Amino acid sequence: MDDKLKFLRLLSESFPTIGATTREIINLKAILNLPKGTEHFLTDIHGEYQAFNHVLRNGSGVIKDKIDDIFGDTLEEKFKKQLATVIYYPEEKINFIQELGTDMESWYRVTILRLVQVCKVVSSKYTASKVRKALPEDFSYIIQELLHEKEFSYNKKEYVRNIINTIIELDRAKEFIIAISELIQRLTIDVLHIVGDIYDRGPAPHKIMDRLMNYHNVDIQWGNHDILWMNAAAGHKGAIANVVRICSRYSNTDILEDVYGINLLPLAAFAMNTYADDDCIQFIPKESRNEKDSSLMSKIHKAITIIQFKVEAEIIKNNPIFKMEHRILLDKIDFDKGTVKIDGIDYPLTDKNFPTLNRENPLELTTEEKEIIEKLKKSFMHSEKLQKHIKFLFAKGSMFLKYNSNLLFHGCIPVTENQEFTEVNICGKILSGKKYLEELDRVCREGYFNKTDSERRERAIDFMWYLWCGPNSPLFGKDAMKTFERYFTSDKILHKENKNPYYSFCEDINFINKIFKEFNLNPEISHIINGHVPVKEKKGESPIKAQGKLIVIDGGFSKAYQSETGLAGYTLIYNSYGMKLVSHEPFQNVKNAIENCIDIHSSTRIVKRVLQRKRVKDTDIGTKIEMQINDLYDLLNAYKQGFIKEKH
Repeated sequence: MDDKLKFLRLLSESFPTIGATTREIINLKAILNLPKGTEHFLTDIHGEYQAFNHVLRNGSGVIKDKIDDIFGDTLEEKFKKQLATVIYYPEEKINFIQELGTDMESWYRVTILRLVQVCKVVSSKYTASKVRKALPEDFSYIIQELLHEKEFSYNKKEYVRNIINTIIELDRAKEFIIAISELIQRLTIDVLHIVGDIYDRGPAPHKIMDRLMNYHNVDIQWGNHDILWMNAAAGHKGAIANVVRICSRYSNTDILEDVYGINLLPLAAFAMNTYADDDCIQFIPKESRNEKDSSLMSKIHKAITIIQFKVEAEIIKNNPIFKMEHRILLDKIDFDKGTVKIDGIDYPLTDKNFPTLNRENPLELTTEEKEIIEKLKKSFMHSEKLQKHIKFLFAKGSMFLKYNSNLLFHGCIPVTENQEFTEVNICGKILSGKKYLEELDRVCREGYFNKTDSERRERAIDFMWYLWCGPNSPLFGKDAMKTFERYFTSDKILHKENKNPYYSFCEDINFINKIFKEFNLNPEISHIINGHVPVKEKKGESPIKAQGKLIVIDGGFSKAYQSETGLAGYTLIYNSYGMKLVSHEPFQNVKNAIENCIDIHSSTRIVKRVLQRKRVKDTDIGTKIEMQINDLYDLLNAYKQGFIKEKH
């Protein structure tokens, strides 16, 4: 009782009277009956900023649907498309319309009225307080007035018209439209879930990170490519080598040099000198600006790849619990025969030029290679912008998330062929299932933030590297990463990376229910939401599995996968009426969207439609509010029974 009374006295500081307490109870109970906010799920963005930014702006088609619902047949399709584009790109669209010689005064008046109508609808599911907090400072009062007045009522028609005319007269229409359009975007989506893999392949992951850092409500479930960059920022040499290799493979070293200030000159000079007479055919980047750029990038690509294999061999030897000794292959090369022994069989090498390999000890870094990797480590650890982005990933991210009865994780839950959760030795602890993922989350944070215990830190960042490519990594989800084989052998069988058995059980409802039980979720209402493995829809694969209990939303945001998937990404919308899966065609460009009102062509399918509209009381936030209400009732009783005095 003493502890409870102590808590209630602390609570009374915020609610010092019976009146204040009852007001808050009434307010919270009202909130419980509001419609559930819209959740937006994206995954595997892989640096494709333009497509990501457009999908964020249009809410995966939610804004267009709102416009259709509001205006129906009363507004021509071309005007609905124009209004949508104004909301997505207000400043750019206004500039374009001005250049056409449009009567801007009339256009502003009509557009503002339409925007206010849209804003009224998207704000209607929130409390006035929440909307007020989201309002842009310069137009807060004006927007509040417009949202709460019926412009067609007899008494208010002139009032509303006068407000709009004054905005135009004061030459603030453009700024007002930008402000209310951004407000509509913000209110359309209540929370954004990124289910992993922001980094690698595409040209602008840093822009995605900047955008997310300014987003009003976001959480991130780490992907294997994210964890790689997080580990590189922690100074892990194996992760650094992989990051540089992937950037050179996709000709994206600008991200490292120009954005994050990583000095690649020592590596470039070393590569040009070491491989001067080598065409590095196997290392030609997937995309290159010109022949000269391609030649340099190929040499950098090969140089860092060999460094990577050497560094990784040391990591594997230092961590026998990883059981990855079979992934050390440089020492299996027969230099005279030009072959490599894999699983006891000799395979011909597609590239036999290894000027930096010591025949007696091929796993040893040369003096120059040691200097290069040390300099890269220093650059990564001292990149202010990179560290800022990675700290945000730690602050908003996790290995998995339970949210409104849905389980979000990037890859898989490692299991055996018998559908048992795989037991993994993680720093001396044998763990599986939920406890394994929870410990991984803790270890990653220790690896990045523990600056005092070097031994524990090294062990932790080695495990972060394991998450990138280890056989029982929930982020990787395969038995081996066949990087060496893909570069140096032509036998396609050697290139195959076998998926964890988890993926073969995805249609098994009993298996999915077993996962729900492991994570303390109700199988009747819960879903698993994954990314990581591209869904090849053009080959007949479905993203909806186990009768809708599991949804895979990696459909190919990354251009590198679009030829395989046949589309340009899935996104998921979960609102008060249920779940909708949206598949997107490739995004052309912002210019086309602005000038021609071309939206991403998207197709929507219903995953789940609820019979009774979900309210806030049906969500995780609702559970927290119920607890707050109970505490407030206890405080109210304490006031009434004389245990606590009111503070008037």
